[in-house]
Amino acid sequence: MDRILVVDDDIELCGLVQEYLTSEGFTSEAVHDGEQGLQRGLSGEYALIVLDVMLPGINGFEVLRRLRSVSKIPVLLLTARGEDVDRIVGLEIGADDYLPKPFNPRELVARIRAILRRSKPGKTVDAAPEILSVGDVELDPATRNVYRAGQPVDLTSVEFNRKFMPFDRSIDMHVSKVRRKLGDSEESGDHIKTIRGVGYMFARPGAKARK
Repeated sequence: MDRILVVDDDIELCGLVQEYLTSEGFTSEAVHDGEQGLQRGLSGEYALIVLDVMLPGINGFEVLRRLRSVSKIPVLLLTARGEDVDRIVGLEIGADDYLPKPFNPRELVARIRAILRRSKPGKTVDAAPEILSVGDVELDPATRNVYRAGQPVDLTSVEFNRKFMPFDRSIDMHVSKVRRKLGDSEESGDHIKTIRGVGYMFARPGAKARK
């Protein structure tokens, strides 16, 4: 049974979220300030953290930054509705997903389940997934490791494997972050090519994208 940490200073909301999580088969704990959230988040006792941006003490962004310096625990960030800056900043510093407030508890649970599916290794099969290699980039699906020219590339679970909806506006930001981690320039797009009117394509360095 997955255990969820909820970090939010709205005590009533935390209670409601915990009740819903329990009804959906999760166990949970709630804390109400950034310092406590950081300490509990680093304890290794949780499968995922639901983290509000607006917190007393250190805010959610700072909690996330400190978590990401030492941990890859999945984080679902709660943002104020309409605050695109909060969403963008959160994803840039390592949030696995975001959810604007107020939210439907069913959507919260659906997003939690989706993040946990992405973050957990796949079930064992007869043969290990083949290592994918394109140019100087290697991706090992079994260990979820990515290497460029032999050097590890640190990707979040969203950057490694997220299925995007056709009109998901956050994909451009994620692609930009992965490009930087792979050493691409925005002009050349050495590994990730832009295909106008279609989307993106991962290609061998030097290959030209279709216009």
